[in-house]
Amino acid sequence: MPRAPLLPKLVIAPAFLLAFAFIYGLMAWNGYLSLSASRMLPNYEFVGLAQYEALFDNERWWLAMKNLAIFGGLFIVGGMGLGLLLAILLDQKVRAEGVLRTIYLYPMALSFIVTGTAWKWILNPGLGLEHLMRQWGFEDFTFGWLVDPDMAIYCVVIAGIWQSAGFVMALFLAGLRGIDDSIIKAAQVDGASLPQVYRRIIIPTLRPVFFSTLMVVSHLAIKSFDLVMALTAGGPGYATDLPATFMYTMAFSRGQIGLGAAGATMMLATVAAIVVPYLYSELRAAR
Repeated sequence: MPRAPLLPKLVIAPAFLLAFAFIYGLMAWNGYLSLSASRMLPNYEFVGLAQYEALFDNERWWLAMKNLAIFGGLFIVGGMGLGLLLAILLDQKVRAEGVLRTIYLYPMALSFIVTGTAWKWILNPGLGLEHLMRQWGFEDFTFGWLVDPDMAIYCVVIAGIWQSAGFVMALFLAGLRGIDDSIIKAAQVDGASLPQVYRRIIIPTLRPVFFSTLMVVSHLAIKSFDLVMALTAGGPGYATDLPATFMYTMAFSRGQIGLGAAGATMMLATVAAIVVPYLYSELRAAR
């Protein structure tokens, strides 16, 4: 009998060890490669911070970081704003709520590759929206963002928000359904209108949901790769490059494994800067 509690630990031990090796082991290996002279193949000659110096001197890296700031900011604000709006609308007990909820959630069931490919067709001037509007008689209508270096990043933003808004809606809707109806009724009895109830009572109550959603959406923004590759492949030129696509290109297309590993390490540090405070606050609240 004393040995019985060991059985669950023995069952999960192999999976735990493999996960530890393949996740944290490879993270450590990547970190060392970023400090090595690796180029076409891994080279374990230690060169210190030389790869990071080359990374910070690379204009394409700073363009990728600028694009991440634009994409991440609009993606987070737009996705959370639209998701909250959809959740509030569904919280009004509308007819066919189940059907609407499924429609809103459907994009999240698709992979980012499918989303990127679909929006590439929609935004393509020769195939999608512009072509359709001209066939309908609007000969002067133009929408060439996808091939405009200054506007292409906003095409990625549109596709990203479309993909994530339903997921954000589900999180907020769960939070809204967890609020006691008596609070809302008491506020309405006191003369508060429905917009005032949401603005002053309900939305402030959703702070934990806001925080959790922000963490998830920020993580998605930082590691965005497949959406960009399917939609623009980082183009036109490098106009929609993000850190993830920069890292992939350097490591696997340009034969700069050390430089790519340095970029990946910086991405990991950015994610850790967001996730670690969240985990700390959760553990502190649990205690």
